[in-house]
Amino acid sequence: MSSKILVVNLGSTSTKVGIFAQEKMQINQGISHSVEELSRYRSILDQYELRQQAIFSVLGEHAQELDSFCAIACRGGNTKPVPGGIYRICPAMIEDMKSGRFGQHPNIIGGIVAHDIGRQKNIPVFTVDPPTTDELCAYARYSGIPQLRRQSSFHALSQKATARKIAAQLGKSYDQVNLIVAHLGGGISVGAHLQGKVVDVNNALDGDGPFSPERAGSLPTGELIKLCFSGQYTQPEVMRLIQGGGGLVAYLGTTDARAIEQRIAGGDEEAAEVYQAMIYQVAKEIGACAAVLEGRVDAIALTGSLAYSDLLVTSLSRRVSFLAPLYVDPGENEMEALAGGVLRYLTNQESLSNYQGVPG
Repeated sequence: MSSKILVVNLGSTSTKVGIFAQEKMQINQGISHSVEELSRYRSILDQYELRQQAIFSVLGEHAQELDSFCAIACRGGNTKPVPGGIYRICPAMIEDMKSGRFGQHPNIIGGIVAHDIGRQKNIPVFTVDPPTTDELCAYARYSGIPQLRRQSSFHALSQKATARKIAAQLGKSYDQVNLIVAHLGGGISVGAHLQGKVVDVNNALDGDGPFSPERAGSLPTGELIKLCFSGQYTQPEVMRLIQGGGGLVAYLGTTDARAIEQRIAGGDEEAAEVYQAMIYQVAKEIGACAAVLEGRVDAIALTGSLAYSDLLVTSLSRRVSFLAPLYVDPGENEMEALAGGVLRYLTNQESLSNYQGVPG
């Protein structure tokens, strides 16, 4: 039986395809989609053929036959809230993705395309720690207004993969440690991991937490309400300010942290202040997670693309290293996390989870 795993990971402007043999990545290739190309599609679901063709293009370029794969792994689409785990993509999950009730993101298409390929070729299709992973404790769900419940929407795949890696470095299993994991990328999420469960985390998509390169994070509520009713913005325009047009890009006109650091090195005081303000907010969120864990923190881990930045890591370390040892594991590492999760199932190290959801 083949041991090859096909990994599909769709981002806002890219389609990534990976091929793994056991734990070793043989191929990792991404196809970029321009804003002009994507603007031709009215909805995310309309991108089906574009994204499917991108996947087939990579497979064809490397002479990979679908029949050679024992499993397909895809980044989870927006589904009903579920605990973290390994899930086999099922019709109920596909239906929830298509409905849009739980949010819209191109990873929905990844799940649908992967499911269709698997069904045609009789290959099982899995997802691991989807972005709607919800393990919040009861206290974390309260917002202060009964009509509004805090929701779990974060970089679950990246955070949990990093947590498992750091736990192993500590000589323990994931469910034996308390960790704070900060995923630092286009969006930023900071999670409190209590013995294998993310019991509190900011909503990194459109809710709260630190501002990031392209998201606004927590906002002054009163001022936001005034903005919404000012008549100057439509609802989609306000959402754009919060998600995609907020954070670093709103202040400095770019989401490119490397370009911003070059500006800082050249003496740009405004860029330096804004960048440090983002780091300051990340540190505050880490401190809040330390309170959630009652100060019993085995380690703090930084991951995501921004963790490559020496300036960011040094500045953040100065503010939070007194809480616990700091570990840095830069990069997205999502392809490896997806393949690793499926491999844990195939080798009987972890059982499948059922797609039942958690109480709302």
